[in-house]
Amino acid sequence: QEWENSFVTWEPRDFCNISQVVLPMETYWSPHILILERVNRQNSNFDYVTIRHNGSFVSTQPFQVTLTCSLMILKFPFDTQTCNVSVASFLHPVTEFVMRTKRTEAAMMKDSQSYFLTDGEWKFTNLSAIEYIERLEHGEFSVITYKVSMERRPTLYILNLILPTCALYLLDMAVLFGPSSLEEKISFQIAIILGSSMLAVILNNILPTSSNKPPIIGTR
Repeated sequence: QEWENSFVTWEPRDFCNISQVVLPMETYWSPHILILERVNRQNSNFDYVTIRHNGSFVSTQPFQVTLTCSLMILKFPFDTQTCNVSVASFLHPVTEFVMRTKRTEAAMMKDSQSYFLTDGEWKFTNLSAIEYIERLEHGEFSVITYKVSMERRPTLYILNLILPTCALYLLDMAVLFGPSSLEEKISFQIAIILGSSMLAVILNNILPTSSNKPPIIGTR
């Protein structure tokens, strides 16, 4: 976060060429912002701010936050999810406090890719920012929404779920139209039903429960 305070300025040559100082956050006013989709947050212990001689304040507070996000898994495991991270301050209306993004979307995208874990289940694909005014009953407030797009890596699900399921159905069709006796077909059909049930249980355990629609592979 960066902001300016015109009441906190000095001439560096009058103070041993000191152009900036580091002070606790509570020393001066600082903007109080929150993340609207936040469920849980691990606060940072770095509660300090850098003050420059021209009145600019710079605060960097790394923290970990858990967000809520609506998922659409109809195309699972080939789905792409987009989650919002909305930053706002409902203590100060737009007449007093307006937020702006300092860097371009391309610069934010590059930095985000350098921090994202590339060996996980998701592949980071895009990041965009939207600045707008939220109108509520008691005023208008500045909001910045970051849209984070991620694509699921489907290789593991293809090998462990889709291919075994397809193999079971192909084997089922082969036995059904084969020259085997009726007793052998019935016993084999029971085995296939049990195998399909186990795959359904596995699918139910690995799918998120926050989606409104089940995936196509689960509605066969």
